[in-house]
Amino acid sequence: MTGGEASDYTAAEPFMTIPVTTPKALLADKGYDGDRFRESLLIRGVLPIIPPRSNRKVPEHPDYRRYRDRNRIERMFGKLKQQRRIATRYDKTVLSFESFLNLAAERLWLKSFVNTA
Repeated sequence: MTGGEASDYTAAEPFMTIPVTTPKALLADKGYDGDRFRESLLIRGVLPIIPPRSNRKVPEHPDYRRYRDRNRIERMFGKLKQQRRIATRYDKTVLSFESFLNLAAERLWLKSFVNTA
């Protein structure tokens, strides 16, 4: 978890070294487009699906059909940020903030099961 003023790009590399099941692909925005980061993903066997930055000399075009799935993630974060406690981050510790994020995500998830029977 990085601070609000810090770039998420700095936390991406340590996050990928966590010993869990290796994902098949990584969906990310233009901020993560870097040669070193792409190479480290490919070495780990992860397909980078990252659109190129506008100043890239040789743009690598991702599978835009798969990149569209990233919209679901962005919509979920938009719904989470509608809750004032998450948008303004009142919690002082990382543990309490992440715990409330989990509760808020579960609340959104449970709404999909209401009246489905």
